[in-house]
Amino acid sequence: MTGEDVAVAGDLVERLRQLKAERNAVILAHNYQRGEVQDVADFVGDSLGLARQAAGTSAEVILFCGVDFMAETAAILCPGKVVIVPDLRATCPMANMISARELRELKHRHPDAVVVCYVNSSAEVKAESDICCTSANAVEVLRSLPPDREIIFVPDRSLGEYASRKAGRSVILWPGYCPTHHRIIAPFVQKAKAEHPRAQVVVHPECPSDVVSMADHVASTSGIIRYCRESDAEEFIIGTEAGILHRLRKENPEKRFYEASPFADCPNMKLNTLEKMVWALEEMRYRVTVPDPVCSAARRSIERMLGLSGRPAR
Repeated sequence: MTGEDVAVAGDLVERLRQLKAERNAVILAHNYQRGEVQDVADFVGDSLGLARQAAGTSAEVILFCGVDFMAETAAILCPGKVVIVPDLRATCPMANMISARELRELKHRHPDAVVVCYVNSSAEVKAESDICCTSANAVEVLRSLPPDREIIFVPDRSLGEYASRKAGRSVILWPGYCPTHHRIIAPFVQKAKAEHPRAQVVVHPECPSDVVSMADHVASTSGIIRYCRESDAEEFIIGTEAGILHRLRKENPEKRFYEASPFADCPNMKLNTLEKMVWALEEMRYRVTVPDPVCSAARRSIERMLGLSGRPAR
């Protein structure tokens, strides 16, 4: 950054502080956001942590910096609050890989199945599901289900495969995936391990199964952050979206972190900027709403998850 850039950023941060006070607003940001967005947020976390913060905040306005399904979840859990996002184009490719109609057709073929919906999905898909999960609690959710019932898991086949194996449950998988995590491939991890032989490999379960099998530890973003903080290791190869490296390095300055892939960057997550955050609060745009009866049906599936996962995510 040039001196001018630093000054502009400082002005934007100060303007955000003013607007937050005027609007009684809280800023929630996902671990994959730009570093400067994470630095100004009131809470930075994974999908489960952000859902809990949205449900518990006393603020009147939630400025959500992530992708669309996260803001929808906040709107579902907080019907009396105003939820806005900096950029409407910040959508989730994985969530767009399944529609409510497609899920209804799958349910028709398996009428007795329990539908587990990864939170990375639209409100309409959540409304067609029995219970939501996140990468932090997917194994716990599967283990909680009746042993005599079929299970449909949508939309992420990689997380579904990992969770089913850990939980010892057979699941019907939807063929969705995260394009960013699927750019973390085994040859990249092998190269990183050769360059950093003392580093531990820590990956997200959205990664392909051969990458997951190479890991020393598999966890959600909050789990990755916790593991790296508590581990005695000094070097880590991180297999998830690159935005998390900002927080890892900020919170663990004595440790070293390396990307598992040079291409693990989600362009949609990076659409949110300080400028757009200021504009969003100045103009109270773009508001995210979920109409009933979709909202009430989706809320039930999310609240079932939150009720099951009252403990801190692991």
